Amino acid sequence: QTAATNATKPSTEWRLEGRAMISAADKRAVEAGLEAMKQGGSAVDAAIAAHAVLGLVEPQSSGLGGGGYMVVYDRKSNTTTTFDGRETAPATATADYFTVNGQNLGFLQAIQSGKSVGVPGAIALYKAAHEKYGKLAWDRNFEAAIKLADEGFIVTPRLANSLGARFQNGPLGKNPGSGQYFFPNGKALAVGDRRTNPEYAATLRRVAKEGPAAFYSGQVAQDIVSAVHSGDIVGDLSLKDLADYKVLVKPSICGPYKDYTICSAPPSSSGGVGMNLIMSLYEDITAKSGAATEEAKLRDFVIAQQLGYADRDHYVADPAAVSVPVADLLDPKYVKARAESGFKPGDVPQPGDPGALLHNKPIRDTWGRDANAAQPGTTHMSFVDFDGNAVSFTATVESPFGSSRWTNGFLLNNQLTDFTRPPTLNGKPVANAPGPGKRPRSSMSPTIVFDKQGDVFMVTGSPGGNSIVGYVSKTLVAVLDWGKTAQEASSLPNVVARGPIVSVETADATGKAWAKALTDAGFKIREVAGENSGLNLIVARPDKFEGGADPRREGVAIEITK
Repeated sequence: QTAATNATKPSTEWRLEGRAMISAADKRAVEAGLEAMKQGGSAVDAAIAAHAVLGLVEPQSSGLGGGGYMVVYDRKSNTTTTFDGRETAPATATADYFTVNGQNLGFLQAIQSGKSVGVPGAIALYKAAHEKYGKLAWDRNFEAAIKLADEGFIVTPRLANSLGARFQNGPLGKNPGSGQYFFPNGKALAVGDRRTNPEYAATLRRVAKEGPAAFYSGQVAQDIVSAVHSGDIVGDLSLKDLADYKVLVKPSICGPYKDYTICSAPPSSSGGVGMNLIMSLYEDITAKSGAATEEAKLRDFVIAQQLGYADRDHYVADPAAVSVPVADLLDPKYVKARAESGFKPGDVPQPGDPGALLHNKPIRDTWGRDANAAQPGTTHMSFVDFDGNAVSFTATVESPFGSSRWTNGFLLNNQLTDFTRPPTLNGKPVANAPGPGKRPRSSMSPTIVFDKQGDVFMVTGSPGGNSIVGYVSKTLVAVLDWGKTAQEASSLPNVVARGPIVSVETADATGKAWAKALTDAGFKIREVAGENSGLNLIVARPDKFEGGADPRREGVAIEITK
């Protein structure tokens, strides 16, 4: 089985036949995807074209040297499939992978080391999704990115503002290749500069002609390995690790919320568990509390986040390496017990124990408690094509600019720092510890929502490290329960409740009011001026598309008609 089948078969005709929409972090990427659709391409073709452009114009967030998760809805077969292109650890990795000379690497040491680089999954992900759902010829999906790399793209404020002194004086400014590219003649790229990237164009030309083999073997692969083995702390990645990389094609995890069905990516992604657990908890908590006002619903949403995050942090990891109790975590009996556990504002959230509740076999203390931090160097794209097929695609290089290691026109990820360091806590192993060939847990939550007829209703997702779970669930609550439009949902203040302290974005009057309401309710809050979300969503209303693009970034949502 490779797909989750939706509960209801959609009607014969797609209600927005002949109309399509893309929402992504850069207009040039959106235009590339729309052009692929105009040429007869599917949502998957558009996703490949758009992301290939993003890897060029938004290299601080994602690219060929990273990976991601693509959730694809195919209307003809009525299935929702996840393509897991998450980076993998070297075959030689052990639980103490980030221990060097008997010492655990510090955070900055780890993210800047060769050990942080996992096998990039993006190119293999493109191919796996294209083979199943692509309509255009493979090579045509790279034309826009190649042209832009050859002719040069205009540097935007977000890229220019990312190139501060910290990066110029650090590995990005000093490493071979990246220093010359981002700081030509010793000066950071500025807004309005035109930047060509002939190496990137050459890499894409080879991939377009030869397929993933051009990336995972031969000179490009050798250059990747050489970059990983450079610097003060080298990594273990080998040519065999690259050659052995596989995209995992899995059923998406789908669950109910009111009249809707929410589908997202399975572990090692947090999306399927996180979105469905938080929304199920929210539904049960609000039913019990009778929340009717915005303040009351916000309070219940924060509690649902705190409980959902606690379980996500504790149990979700690579299911090929550890047992992840997905079905038990989403079991209505367990959700109801969590919702009625007596947890209240100000309490410290702890993971529940679905094994004890459902099977009289406790599992919580199998693992040490985990609150690993993750960096927000990520991007999200949402697509609905002319035929009602949809793609939700979140991609990343981990930290901004990844590991700062440069080769063949792109940056390599530092994704392996998503593993928990150290690998044991409270004397017990952590589920998300490093391991051979293992995929680190991800917060990426690409999500597609279906209406009661089984048709696409919403496509959503965001960058933002561990806060992604909070950002994306905010859009679900805002649209599905609070009656907000797509743009209103993306613009709302972010509230992230991972742990006992609730982070509230107070850049506007709404955020300030929410902070006061949550404080009055008894929560411990931390006010932040801005959050690093990059929400891009689409809502398919009965007669129109609504697009939402996060005002915190440079994204746009554009609709076209045949």
